[in-house]
Amino acid sequence: MKLPNFTDLILFEDEDFVIINKPPFLATLDERFGGAPNILRLAREHYDDIQACHRLDKETSGALALAKNPAAYRHLAMQFENREVKKVYHAVAWGVHQYEGLRVDRSIETTTKGKARLAYKGKPAVTLVRTLEAYARHTLVECQPITGRMHQIRLHLAYLQAPIVGDGMYGGDDFYLSSLKRKFNMKQGEDEQPFIKRFALHAAQLTFAKMDGEQVSIEAPYPKDFRVLVETLRQYQ
Repeated sequence: MKLPNFTDLILFEDEDFVIINKPPFLATLDERFGGAPNILRLAREHYDDIQACHRLDKETSGALALAKNPAAYRHLAMQFENREVKKVYHAVAWGVHQYEGLRVDRSIETTTKGKARLAYKGKPAVTLVRTLEAYARHTLVECQPITGRMHQIRLHLAYLQAPIVGDGMYGGDDFYLSSLKRKFNMKQGEDEQPFIKRFALHAAQLTFAKMDGEQVSIEAPYPKDFRVLVETLRQYQ
């Protein structure tokens, strides 16, 4: 993939924080097998002491906070720890669902190989879910995680039998346009590709307190693949 220009990703910046719109397919930090480009490496080409205050899964796009100095990092880390940061995600889920502020309270434990699962003995995990738009076979949902467990939104939506499109790890099949479009013709010899080549999850908004206590709320526009998916599904409501 072509690496983005880091400055083009910036949604908000002051003397302490940088909030970016993370593109999909780019890890926040070094993965287990280091060497691949990631957000933190790109950021450090511009800011010497910058640190990521949280992380998004590699495939997840959207609002990501970085701190320019240790004091700012501690300030925001404490807000995350005390659950004072408001995070809002949008996801395209399989099935037609009507949720009005549904509270999902199901504990999560991590397992081996980078997966997690619902488990009574796991750590408490709470997500608020509401429907934004319903389509023929899918739903655009808003998810507000109160806790920050690994793969929390993905697991909680799977629990609701509303797995995220493209999330094969947790039961979300790929979406093919031919499943909705009656007269869908492929060129001879070509195989149809999934409409979106990742799980359809986007961190749409991040709200936190700056160093002076002022609350700031940053919205992250959809990247092209997510936006086109939503626009296409709207044609089949």
